[in-house]
Amino acid sequence: MQIRKDVAEILQKEGAQIVRGSLVTVTSVRVSPDFAYAKIYVSVFPFDRSAEVMRALERENWFVRRALGQRMRNQIKSIPELQFFLDDSLEYIENIDKALGND
Repeated sequence: MQIRKDVAEILQKEGAQIVRGSLVTVTSVRVSPDFAYAKIYVSVFPFDRSAEVMRALERENWFVRRALGQRMRNQIKSIPELQFFLDDSLEYIENIDKALGND
């Protein structure tokens, strides 16, 4: 989906000050049928910086939405409201591996 690709690129290039040295991956995007809202799921590495990065994404939500609007202005009528959610499935998998002794 184009929104996923664009948000990932925005965070990687223009939003470097938001993620500040963390690796942030956009794992999925779910858009409402009317394109009014987009739930953006991100994975953060290292895991212990997740809360800090999520706070920064909420604080800088307007920046990401504006940059997305500039990229997609000719493709959709209105840019959806963005909501960021932490996808901690990779951390969960790592914890299972550690519990099983597969360091």
